[in-house]
Amino acid sequence: VRCLLYREKSVEIVSPKVETYIEALFPSTDPVLKRMEDEGRRRRFPIVGPQVGRLLCQVAQMMQARKIFEMGSGFGYSALWFLKGMPEDGHLILTDDSPEKIDQARAYLEEAGFSDRVTLRTGDALEIMDDYAGPFDVIFNDVDKEAYPRAFARAFPRLRRGGALISDNTLWFGSVLGSSREPYGQGIREYNRLISETGDLFSSLIPIRDGLSISIKL
Repeated sequence: VRCLLYREKSVEIVSPKVETYIEALFPSTDPVLKRMEDEGRRRRFPIVGPQVGRLLCQVAQMMQARKIFEMGSGFGYSALWFLKGMPEDGHLILTDDSPEKIDQARAYLEEAGFSDRVTLRTGDALEIMDDYAGPFDVIFNDVDKEAYPRAFARAFPRLRRGGALISDNTLWFGSVLGSSREPYGQGIREYNRLISETGDLFSSLIPIRDGLSISIKL
């Protein structure tokens, strides 16, 4: 609800016409992904979408990522994109605090043929991460936005050198431009400060969809 309310005072990150052009060039052809996108639209659930999804798949391919941890996975859309780019011996840990979404993710990933390459955990992603020492090749962060600084503190020590910490919504409808005390915007601004000032990271913030940051541990 807070996400939808904040859209009313949002800044347009990318022109809708440009997004339509890109999506027409690179439509999702996987039938499972297409159904997940339809479900996201129908339920107004904020999946990362095909543009970010393709980029996540490319990162996994380029890094030959064998160990990925997702902090906040929804019903498995971003996980499926990652899995499509991982080698056959790769494994992904998927987390969400909603049992319903975990069940949906399990069904989608089983249909897509990846059920033997995922661990699905229900609960607080930051607490679940305490059960894993890593190191991980990729950690994907999409928890509640006010928790982004805490997510950074959990993720950074568990990332291998050369590994990637990727976070969604790092422009948060343009809230990073102002001084709003809205908790989500404050969390994003602090997270962006951390990835820009931490000496052992090389980071980029990409103005795609609602902003995607990619930080490589040096």
